Amino acid sequence: MQHFASDNYAGICPEALDALIAANVGHAPAYGDDEWTHRVSDRLRELFAADCDVYFAFNGTAANSLALASLCQSYHSVVCHELAHVDTDECGGPEFFSNGSKLLPAQGENGKLTPDALREVIARRSDIHYPKPRVATLTQATEVGTVYRPDEIAAIAELAHAHGLRVHMDGARFANAVASLGASPADITWRAGVDVLCFGGTKMGLPVGEAVVFFDRALSEDFAWRCKQAGQLASKMRFLSAPWLGLLADGAWLRHAAHANAMARRLADGLAAISGAHLLFPVEANGVFAELPPAVLDGLRARGWRFYTFIGAGGARFMCAWDTQPESVDALLADLRALAA
Repeated sequence: MQHFASDNYAGICPEALDALIAANVGHAPAYGDDEWTHRVSDRLRELFAADCDVYFAFNGTAANSLALASLCQSYHSVVCHELAHVDTDECGGPEFFSNGSKLLPAQGENGKLTPDALREVIARRSDIHYPKPRVATLTQATEVGTVYRPDEIAAIAELAHAHGLRVHMDGARFANAVASLGASPADITWRAGVDVLCFGGTKMGLPVGEAVVFFDRALSEDFAWRCKQAGQLASKMRFLSAPWLGLLADGAWLRHAAHANAMARRLADGLAAISGAHLLFPVEANGVFAELPPAVLDGLRARGWRFYTFIGAGGARFMCAWDTQPESVDALLADLRALAA
């Protein structure tokens, strides 16, 4: 049975698994000085059409926390959306690794930070008693399954840079956003003003691992030491980096993301025809948020379905993954229709 609680429930995609197995031959230099890590770093530079600096971390919390810490001093602050994962679901990781940089949540419709909201936070106070805003962070795709357009990112980045702030992007589902927009990775990152991206790999089908991509190499000074101190420098780095080669080869990452998005759309279309169901946000990536009667939610759980109701802005969250089958979506919809009736 496939579940919809999280795209983390899915296994390793075959392309990544094949690349992982292929790397498990003989001896190789440790701590990232291996051919696989060098190759995938170059492949990411090609993907983004930029001479970027690339690092690998085990998970998204570490990637985001260390990236933000590299942009901040302890007396700085980070402006984020009130639903941002860095604020709601990372157990204070960004504050911990930055030695105290404060997160300043801001509002915005459909899970998106806006220039007006960012401006309000920046202008709120400028005295020495207040943590100085230093970074604006965007979640792409957002925690409610919506996607920032290139012009939206550019508008926020322009304002941020004009006030001396850097722009960080939490791209746990960056692949789904790229697939949704049909834009190039460069167009929704550095060309739009993003300084550093945490490119999610796990939700794309990797066994483990996120890439931290600095488009401005000056910002990554000593980042390798941060990774080591935080326990994020893999000794057998090839097993963290090699699966990326399989995923990035022949556009597999984008195909898998597009499939997950399509399954979410299939689910959303089916939900629209069910009595008592109401979509809470536009379905633009691989997540569907819906308001459902409590009896329906209880009935779904009694039938074995797993999903979350505490993430985002309420309602039930259904996440589709690279391996979600149409039959699984249809089975969920069939139970929803039966329970709603």
